[in-house]
Amino acid sequence: MEMNEQDLQKKIKARDRRNNIIVAVLSVILVALGVLYFKQNREHQEIVRELNAEKDAIQNELNTLVVRYDSLETENDTINEQLFVAQTKVKDLLLEIEQTKKVSLEKINSYQKQVTTLREIMRDFVVQIDSLNRRNQELLAENLEVKEQFRRVETEKQQLSVEKERLEQNLQRAAVLQVREITVEALNRRDRETRFANRAERIRIYFIISENVTARRGTKNIYARIMRPDQLLMSKSADNLFQFEDLRIQYSAMREVVYEGHDLPVAIFWDNTNEPELMTGEYTVDLFADGHNIGTTTFELR
Repeated sequence: MEMNEQDLQKKIKARDRRNNIIVAVLSVILVALGVLYFKQNREHQEIVRELNAEKDAIQNELNTLVVRYDSLETENDTINEQLFVAQTKVKDLLLEIEQTKKVSLEKINSYQKQVTTLREIMRDFVVQIDSLNRRNQELLAENLEVKEQFRRVETEKQQLSVEKERLEQNLQRAAVLQVREITVEALNRRDRETRFANRAERIRIYFIISENVTARRGTKNIYARIMRPDQLLMSKSADNLFQFEDLRIQYSAMREVVYEGHDLPVAIFWDNTNEPELMTGEYTVDLFADGHNIGTTTFELR
């Protein structure tokens, strides 16, 4: 019986020793597991912090892209449509990231790829817009140069027009017939000069058309208007008219001549036969040709 109790005591001790060993082993394992858990948890938290930091960096870059997209300006409708699409993608991605509570390495990699693509698209837009802006500046400069050239041409054209008009006016003035040595005589019935009104039968107007190389050659009508001392025109008929400026006016006498550009003596006569007796006083004689007044003189009868 004692033997059995000793054996039992030995068995109990052996069991207790085994249990202690198991507890010790389990304690070591538990401690190791605890250390491993805390280490892994710390590493997980570090990874989460890094992922969140990467997420924040991506958000900051997207915000920068939004600002840069907003700053891009162009008048090209096609590029503006493409810009709108790209801006929408940036804002949509930014909203998606802001609403994401849990991030993973897979999501971060996806976001980074999308940001890289959007950044490259942004660079392409910058290059296109810079190129368009440079071209627009070149076209603007060319347009300004063309406008300046057009303005110079118009100015030169106006100057030439003014010069042409001035030359034409000078030629017109130069082409007007000039007369000299105008003399007016009253002739009696014997064709001798008289100064008495009651003896005058005819009036002779004599002058020389001066040489003029610019005047039109050919047949010309020379008109004389004789104004009496009472300022009434001496005329044979109300139908004796000629063109002067914008009017048709009466003439007293007319002579057709052939002018060849050289000095040409001309005499025009007023026949007072069957007309009222000439009155005393000062008479005025005006000569006209080609619509111009080419000479004026006076004479007096007693």
